[in-house]
Amino acid sequence: MANLVETNEKIAEKVTEGYKAIEDGVVNGYKSIEKGAVDGFNKVSDKFIEKLFTKEGETVEEAKARMQKNHEQVVEAKVNVGGNQ
Repeated sequence: MANLVETNEKIAEKVTEGYKAIEDGVVNGYKSIEKGAVDGFNKVSDKFIEKLFTKEGETVEEAKARMQKNHEQVVEAKVNVGGNQ
């Protein structure tokens, strides 16, 4: 009976190891795809900003910061107008 228990434990250990290997492969594959998608999106986004929104001599990062600041000012203005009614 002890031999059966040991064999069962060995089988369970191997199944767990196999499951863990599959899980790691799936997670790593997902992370790789996700990183590729995000990197691709950021490249496209930067090109749009470069072509459409940068001012003369302004970098993409400076344009992003300028637009973010403008967005925050617009949101704040809307909050202030809405709060005064």
